[in-house]
Amino acid sequence: MREGILFIVSGPSGSGKTTLTRRVVKMVDNLRFSVSCTTRRPRPGETDGVDYRFISKEQFENMVRNGEFVEWATVHGNLYGTPIEELERAKFSGVDLILDIDVQGASSIKGKYSSGVYVFITPSSVAALKDRLVERKEGVAEITKRLENARKEMEEICLYDYIIINDSIDDALGNLASVIRAERCKRERVLESLKTGFGIQDSGCE
Repeated sequence: MREGILFIVSGPSGSGKTTLTRRVVKMVDNLRFSVSCTTRRPRPGETDGVDYRFISKEQFENMVRNGEFVEWATVHGNLYGTPIEELERAKFSGVDLILDIDVQGASSIKGKYSSGVYVFITPSSVAALKDRLVERKEGVAEITKRLENARKEMEEICLYDYIIINDSIDDALGNLASVIRAERCKRERVLESLKTGFGIQDSGCE
């Protein structure tokens, strides 16, 4: 059984990364969404254990002390964290896992899971991003803060293997699915199973 691949998806608030990660799981077989923990309140339509594990600040801090997160961060005043057990279970089950996390979290995970695939989602301009935040009926102060955060996040874009511009949700979704399928076909991911299947010791690629 091959190891599950970690797909880490980040992008500014309003970039559409959450919509894309939810939709691509329904579109691509053998792909599961990673459920992170957060102290923020559920938004309309969100379900505990499906979108996030919504826990108290006290519970979150206990998990931090116990070393249960591969990464955690404060984002817009709320705590978010990715449980280690979630990643390890996927890695050894052969099921690919997609994570929707901020740039800070992606950087932390890359230091521990360098074989992961890192994807940055962004609209084509700050003006397009602002329009989306306005459509979400964010307050003026909140929009200003999120746009400033977006500029800082763009400075870390070289951390990522792929950049997907999301000006069309359908096009961006197709591109994200293509990245996942292409990564599954990479030589280093497939070679060992082929060696076993063909009964060869040396493929000549080393």
